[in-house]
Amino acid sequence: MSGTNPESASGGAHPTVDGPATEGERRAAADGIDLGVYRRRWTTLLVLCLALSATMLANTSLGVALPFLSQDLGSSLSDQQWFSNAYALVFAGLLFTTSTLADRYGRKLMLQAGLILFGTVSLYVWLFVGSSAELIAARGLLGLGGAMIMPVTLSILTSVFPSSERTKAVGVWAAVSGAGTALGPVIAGLLLEFTTWHAVFAINIPVVVVAVIAGIRYVPKNAGSAAPAEGGHGGIDIGGAILSTAGITIVVYGLIDAQHVGWTAPRTLIMVAVGLVLIGLFVLWERRAKDPMLDMNLFRNAGFSASAVALTLVFFAMIGVFFSLSQTLILVFGYSPLGSSVAMLPMSIMMVLVAPQVAGIVERFGPRVTIAAGLVLAAAGMAGLSTLRVDSGYWHLLLPLALTAGGMSLAMAPATDQLMANVPRERAGMGSATNDVTREVGASLGVAVLGSVLGSSYASHLGPAVAGLPEDVRAMAEQSLPGGLQVAASLGQQGAGLAQQVMTSWMSGMQFANLAGAGLILAAALVAWIWMPRKAAHTVSTEHHEQEESAENVSG
Repeated sequence: MSGTNPESASGGAHPTVDGPATEGERRAAADGIDLGVYRRRWTTLLVLCLALSATMLANTSLGVALPFLSQDLGSSLSDQQWFSNAYALVFAGLLFTTSTLADRYGRKLMLQAGLILFGTVSLYVWLFVGSSAELIAARGLLGLGGAMIMPVTLSILTSVFPSSERTKAVGVWAAVSGAGTALGPVIAGLLLEFTTWHAVFAINIPVVVVAVIAGIRYVPKNAGSAAPAEGGHGGIDIGGAILSTAGITIVVYGLIDAQHVGWTAPRTLIMVAVGLVLIGLFVLWERRAKDPMLDMNLFRNAGFSASAVALTLVFFAMIGVFFSLSQTLILVFGYSPLGSSVAMLPMSIMMVLVAPQVAGIVERFGPRVTIAAGLVLAAAGMAGLSTLRVDSGYWHLLLPLALTAGGMSLAMAPATDQLMANVPRERAGMGSATNDVTREVGASLGVAVLGSVLGSSYASHLGPAVAGLPEDVRAMAEQSLPGGLQVAASLGQQGAGLAQQVMTSWMSGMQFANLAGAGLILAAALVAWIWMPRKAAHTVSTEHHEQEESAENVSG
């Protein structure tokens, strides 16, 4: 009779009474994973990917629905920006806090609570929201739900898979993350063909319901967390929670606001400076804290630090450039919202095709070569996007998109894996939060900085063509692509030439931004080549770390 307990935790649990029977089970037992948990690991991963997909679909589908919900709610431009920013601010600011709470008091509890919150808020938006203020508040609550869900999915994953299978599992997780990002606009476009914008939020509800019900059975009760009662970590790091939340939130807000008030505006400089000071105080606090939220000693590990830097640079470049790509497809190339979403679908297909092969590639060539090669491919794809012109066909777009997606799929899973491998298993939430913070801060920086680069290049190229227009009209044309096309349309037949110049100037700005993005990804490839290990690291427990240190001290 099996001694497996279906609710056993993977971290700190003992192997079943029967003992391991296969090589995989022996490896799981060696990693301290309960055999019952190990045997259900792929079903657990399916549930985690379902939970992750809810957050990814909800966040990326908003852009397609924005014109429709803004018209229905009578939203101002500022309101529209806050529909996105409210989510980003809450999500980024609370990642470390929610992950630490999950590590100490139960990852499954945090996951289920986050899913219920996410589903409840989506239901409220679907049935009751009637104003921009309500939707902004709802998006903030969805950001809280996302902060409770997304990092926990990765930390649970690392606690139910042995190190020998972790790269493959993280590859699936990364593929779902990337595919969800690309599929969100496609699903939203399809829904908007037949129903109202409310359906974009309603689609979250059945996904959440299935994930919660399946999670009751297939997600381990403790999933590697170390609660105080189990001899794990102690109380909550209140100081660290306050400093990290305030610092990250203020920096991200300052970067978002800089796009509107200017990069050198006193308001921008003061906010970013205050945020950085708070983050600096957070670092000092964590170095002295008895039980820190983030172990600063982890950054002494080259693999951990290189992974964090590479992930930040990659998301800086990718999100910063792709943020404007959908707008380019619609307004320059003439695609419909659904058509633009479908045009980017090959990115998801490429990720799904490459992801299952990543583990074998890492096994053969090691993480350093795999990550660096993937980043070089992604940089080549970004460079290819920089060659797009106003009259470029779809095939000119397809190859660079495929290269970028394939390279990202090749690099992101092992980079994430290396970051997580250098974090003790029972503190995996801390590593997962670090992973998500690098992505979120990198994305925010990318949208702000590369968006500013694109806007400045566009305005400088368009300047001579609108020099003779009234000042307010000229400012409107130089401010954005839609503004430029609106000014051209208002001039009647005389505006045809200006419309062409607007689109040409925009593409010139896109070319410059894409080249800047390619350069940043190459910099990430260099970081990976210099500091990433040649062989894969393996997640170990704090106890194992202490045993190694004791052995070193004795031998020394």
